[in-house]
This record gives sequence, structure tokens and C-alpha cells, in this order.
Amino acid sequence: MGWFDAATKFASNIGKKLFDSEDDAAEKIKAHIEENNPGIENLEIAVTNGVAEVKGEVKEASALEKVLLMTGNVLGIGEVKADDVVSPEPTVEVEYYDIQKGDTLWAIAEKFYGNGSKYTTIVEENQEVIINPDLIFPGQRIRIPK
Repeated sequence: MGWFDAATKFASNIGKKLFDSEDDAAEKIKAHIEENNPGIENLEIAVTNGVAEVKGEVKEASALEKVLLMTGNVLGIGEVKADDVVSPEPTVEVEYYDIQKGDTLWAIAEKFYGNGSKYTTIVEENQEVIINPDLIFPGQRIRIPK
């Protein structure tokens, strides 16, 4: 894979419910990404047995990271492959975090940044993944830029 390996495995039994069968999974995930497009062009999605394959081009590595998270945080998706996405190498070091039961964005910001009020940075960096800061869920994966 590449520099985005950390974002490719997900818990398939949790996440945002977007589809009822694999027949429409790819179409629903594509629409979900395009609704809050983080910067991917020529997007194509294929889903087989809980594995989503993403194709397209991004101008920034953060856009690919967000597409991976938007796809992997969907109920029924356990792995995301992005071998065919054209992307530059990242310029910012990012850590991925799986939200735990009882977590708050304030507590996560304290853990990573030493200051709970920096939760707004986490929300801004994950705006396509965290649509409502009051509605995060255990198992949801987010990116934490250092």
C-alpha cells in the first residue's frame, strides 16, 4: 500500500449506515463522499464483501486521508483500498485515532494537543467525517494532524 496504511482497516460492524445491500453500496458511498467532497476528482468506488476500492485523483494527501476515513467509517466496510488513487506524499504528519466509548472531542484534544479547547482543530481537520461534533461514536476513526 503506502503511507496511508493506518487508515485502511476498519470495524465493519459499526459506522454510518448508508446502504442496505452491496448492490448499492458503491453508489451510496460515492454520493456520501461527493456530498462533502474533500478534494477528490474522477471518483470511482467498488465494494465487494465489505472491501471498498477507491479510484481517483487528489491534489493534497489530506484529501485522500479524508476519503479513506469517509469510506471506512461506513457500516459494512471493513477495509478500504486506494492503490489506484493518484496522490502526492503527505506534508503534515498525521496520527489516526479510533474513538472509544466515553470519549469526547475535548478529551481527545487534551490527549493529543494538551489543551481541550483545541477540539475545534480536530473538528476542522475532520469536517467531512465529523458532521456534528456532538455525534461521534465508538470505533469512528479520525485524523489528528500533529
